[in-house]
Amino acid sequence: MNIAIFGAAGAIGPAAALELSARGHRVRAVSRNRAALEAACPGAEPFVADLTDPEAARAAAAGMDAILYAVGVPYHRFDLHPPMMRATLAAATAENVEFLMHVSSVYPFGRPQTTLVAETHPRDPHTRKGRMRKIQEDLVLEAHDAAGLRTLVLRLPDFYGPTAANSACAYALENIAHGKPADLLAPIDTPHEWVYVPDVAPVVADLFARPGAFGTSYNLAGPGVMSEREFATKLFAAAGRSLRYREASPMLLRAIGLFNRTMRELVEMSYLHETPVILDDSKLHGILGTIAKTSYDDGIAATVAARFPNAVAA
Repeated sequence: MNIAIFGAAGAIGPAAALELSARGHRVRAVSRNRAALEAACPGAEPFVADLTDPEAARAAAAGMDAILYAVGVPYHRFDLHPPMMRATLAAATAENVEFLMHVSSVYPFGRPQTTLVAETHPRDPHTRKGRMRKIQEDLVLEAHDAAGLRTLVLRLPDFYGPTAANSACAYALENIAHGKPADLLAPIDTPHEWVYVPDVAPVVADLFARPGAFGTSYNLAGPGVMSEREFATKLFAAAGRSLRYREASPMLLRAIGLFNRTMRELVEMSYLHETPVILDDSKLHGILGTIAKTSYDDGIAATVAARFPNAVAA
């Protein structure tokens, strides 16, 4: 197929472009920055477009059979998610695109009501970011037409990996590089899960190969659960360091947020560290069978090696 990746220079795009190209698909990598596109997806067709512009979105969709929507926005601009998705869906319809897959997050679920969160769990977000993400998901699912544009939502937990620059893991690695402690969001000993970005790409490709899988949403869980403290300990060890951290409570985030917009935006999401959303991906396994998931030890080692090629683990 001819597949456009909207948001190709982000965390998911590079791995997806590589996997889809390896399977014989023609890949168009779409983002606002050509240099970032060429660095992130060197084998793909670069296409520069500002997806807040409906005409640019339509141009990016022209001639495509499918769109993988993995667009990220600044943490304080989640209000952009719904209008950008509306523009993308209008572009897909106008250009007769057959499939659209939207990469989403756990935010639309809100506070978990069960230990494991399946696709049937109520989507009842109590945060602004969760509401924007839910609107985005609703737009995608409501646009599904078995005789026209087929749509699908793929939800991920927190992610990490060599290309996940805007992730807690990447920020911790930057602190390690500068001899600083990692900033961990309190409480740091509750269960949590992460997905290794390269593991997402085969799932995306497998779903595109199954037209009957569209018209619904799926969760993709990590390889297991561990605490934020345990994850950070493994991260530091892989870099040959002993764990050093600062624990940031919601109260401290509010104080820092007076001077730092990103920290201010994190406050409303602190519930995820108190009542974490742990995904149940049985539905996805039912469609795809066994899903390869990189262990935390191996994924962290690869991520650290990409950041510190000469690191020697302790």
